[in-house]
Amino acid sequence: MRTLRGHHLLCVHGFQGMGYSESFVKKMSEIVSDIRNDEYDFPIRVIAALDEACDACPHHGGNRCEADEASNDHVLAMDRRVIHHLQLEEGAVYMKSELIERTKQMVEPDDLDMLCAGCSWLSYGVCKDGIRKLKNFSDKNK
Repeated sequence: MRTLRGHHLLCVHGFQGMGYSESFVKKMSEIVSDIRNDEYDFPIRVIAALDEACDACPHHGGNRCEADEASNDHVLAMDRRVIHHLQLEEGAVYMKSELIERTKQMVEPDDLDMLCAGCSWLSYGVCKDGIRKLKNFSDKNK
């Protein structure tokens, strides 16, 4: 079972190999590979806290993000907005396929302006592109 923080449920769809360090990119690439593998379904615990991707991040503190003074509150707020938007329960376990389906059905690319407000990666456009591709793939397979 994987453990992912709320906002990482969206990040995985737009991830393009950029990150905070080589170790973070490697770990996030592993997670993304599993998420994007249509042959592999597995349980994911959804949290608003540090997760396994954070463990490989250079900003990982003992139990909080330490990128700067406000970063921990910022990422926790994003986690909670995403969890609420997807109508999930913090700490609950969901199958990967259900989380992807909820994202397809409940998240529009422009929703990221609110859900991910203040995220340094949002301006690159890869996250919105990832959500667009997820939704387009879904539409073509109906």
